[in-house]
Amino acid sequence: MDNYKNSKHPYIPLLGSKGLKIMAHEIIMPKAGIDMTEGQIVKWLKKEGDPVAAGEIILEIMTDKTSMEIEAEASGVLLKIVRQDGENVPITEVIGYIGEAGEEIKPDEPEPEKPAQEEPVEKSLTRLEDSYNVIVIGGGPAGYVAAIRAAQHGAKVAIVEKNVFGGTCLNVGCIPTKTYLKSGEIIEGLQMAAARGIIFENTSFKVDMPKVVEHKNSVVKKLTSGVEALLRSNKVDIFKGTAKISKNKDVIVDDSKVIKGDKIILAGGSKVSQINIPGIKHPGVLSSDALLALEELPESLAIIGGGVIGIEMAQAFGELGSKITVVEMMDRIIPGIDEEASDVLAAYLKKKGAKIMTSTKVAEIKDKNGKVEIVTDNGSVVADKVLLSVGRLPDMEGIGEIEFEMERGKIKVDKYMETSVKGIYAPGDINGIKMLAHVAFRMGEVAADNAVKGNNRELKLHSAPSVVYTLPEVAMVGLTEKEAREKYDVRVGRFNFAANGRALASGESTGFVKVIADTKYGEILGVHIVGPAAAEMINQASLLMEMEITVDEVIK
Repeated sequence: MDNYKNSKHPYIPLLGSKGLKIMAHEIIMPKAGIDMTEGQIVKWLKKEGDPVAAGEIILEIMTDKTSMEIEAEASGVLLKIVRQDGENVPITEVIGYIGEAGEEIKPDEPEPEKPAQEEPVEKSLTRLEDSYNVIVIGGGPAGYVAAIRAAQHGAKVAIVEKNVFGGTCLNVGCIPTKTYLKSGEIIEGLQMAAARGIIFENTSFKVDMPKVVEHKNSVVKKLTSGVEALLRSNKVDIFKGTAKISKNKDVIVDDSKVIKGDKIILAGGSKVSQINIPGIKHPGVLSSDALLALEELPESLAIIGGGVIGIEMAQAFGELGSKITVVEMMDRIIPGIDEEASDVLAAYLKKKGAKIMTSTKVAEIKDKNGKVEIVTDNGSVVADKVLLSVGRLPDMEGIGEIEFEMERGKIKVDKYMETSVKGIYAPGDINGIKMLAHVAFRMGEVAADNAVKGNNRELKLHSAPSVVYTLPEVAMVGLTEKEAREKYDVRVGRFNFAANGRALASGESTGFVKVIADTKYGEILGVHIVGPAAAEMINQASLLMEMEITVDEVIK
């Protein structure tokens, strides 16, 4: 695509140091599709003054359909960046200039239109004219999927988000963690190389944490920008701010704007849980959000809580080079997974140098010469940084003046995702049923279908899988062996990856596949996988369970 020659703008003359006129090349927002009217600048890969070569990628943009990399059409210097990262720009508008080193754009060059300034918040409430069929509070997996789904049904939809679209998963959860774990996987591969006959003359490496964080942020930015682009392309009206529901079921944004609608989907998501022990406010005690932003790798990292988040972080930072200690109150790590799976994962982490303290209760946090000391009933642990990872709680900020029926601190919903207050639905983490992003997607779909078309679609989660993205991966669907034995007469099939040819050839022989079935009918009650590609393979098990195929039918 020729981004310059097809420009509706003429080349801009520049005045050189010797009075000679040269022609600056415009960088414009390209028209990348028939229906495209604007694009968003995701990130400039060059700074003003940087040299560029024709054909070199200089920035990334996001349209309502896809993300694109834009190449320089001329060689020279990036003289000026007119529109910045995150800005939405109409097609064919100039976003920058390339020219010769030392040249400046002529003073009489018309200045680019500046983004409109936000109006100051008024003290009195401003009632918006339009009324919506559905208002969604929260732009995480449940919220943005619900908004898009409702809009696809023909509803007029508004969505309110107080921070960045994508929720916990995209911004501070699944996606950032996976970028760190992939880095650890690369290091693991390098360490395995010598045993496979691949010899590096210099096997030492170092971790550039600012670069690690920068890469993570770029992945997050691309995905969150994509979510907002999807909402816009589905004609969902976007409001930025903190939303609360008034007693007459209006949505109030930042205590200043009133949005009226027929139905509300409250998808407030979750927030980091805290524990009340002495010293917990020590500056060295971090949430997972703060840990993922660290630009200096801690020499030692202690983790309070051996759940999914804690163990994923333990492995990610352990592979990067931190000395890891996990402190878990229960008798094993990740108590929600099958006991055998938990044991295999714990053994692997210990083999990699992590210390795991189970059945251990934290009593106090102290400062010890600038480090953090965790005092427990099983001795003390001293570390440079401490990750507090004791779970997440529903974020109730959006409730406002409405009184919902609650269940153990979570909003109670029925099989249609509707709350005790008719016309208000609550999908995702806020109901606490199963705090997983892909489950939130489905809940959002169900809530939107029922909000627009009436309550006719039920939520079914018996075949919803879950995954721990460690190395080896752990994946499960259905009941654990212990749960199944408590309810049924069962038969269990188990196969170790150590006996699998491909696993051996790949050097990934840790783990097993376990299938739990009802003895009488052969119904598949649960499947547990520890090992390579567990996250992909578990979907086959999930599909079989959803179709209610027996183990005997699978064999045939």
